[in-house]
Amino acid sequence: MTSSLNSVDWSEIPAPSDDGAADHLVGISLPTTALPSTQGRPLSLANLSGTTVLFVYPMTGHPDRPLPQGWDMIPGARGCTPQSCAFRDLYAELRKAGATRVFGLSTQTAEDQAEAHARLHLPFPLLSDAGLAFGTALSLPTFVADGKTLHKRITLISRADRIMTTFYPVFPPDQDAENVLNWLKSNSV
Repeated sequence: MTSSLNSVDWSEIPAPSDDGAADHLVGISLPTTALPSTQGRPLSLANLSGTTVLFVYPMTGHPDRPLPQGWDMIPGARGCTPQSCAFRDLYAELRKAGATRVFGLSTQTAEDQAEAHARLHLPFPLLSDAGLAFGTALSLPTFVADGKTLHKRITLISRADRIMTTFYPVFPPDQDAENVLNWLKSNSV
């Protein structure tokens, strides 16, 4: 198995199963929680118009820090960097297909999000839910690694403040952006 953050052999990683933890999300409103953003100011997703793509992921690995113990064997944990890079690479196409905006969100601190945003050259902001307020308000699925509660990987598409659809579980993560793009093309505003 490779130690690279960008290259993963998905056949060696256990796929997550649909545990029903996202079944309640379609049709509900996004919470008004203001989240720290790499844009430099807090942002409330509930206050945005248009179509928003929000991909939620556990944590982005850092080249100088080890991943949590057993990370690769936690179903669905591995792949945050490939997922973020796929959204980066398809960003223009996602916008053309109707996404007004794209965001990534994890429980990492705003500082960690800023580091990943710069290192990965992302054209969209990353949001920090370090206090788990957003995830708790939506009852997003979570797991625990190294004593930290992290969001499971899920992607939400909302129009105005209402969740239109979810992608859960997301596997392999590097295919998530393509799946979202196909959904946007089939469900234009």
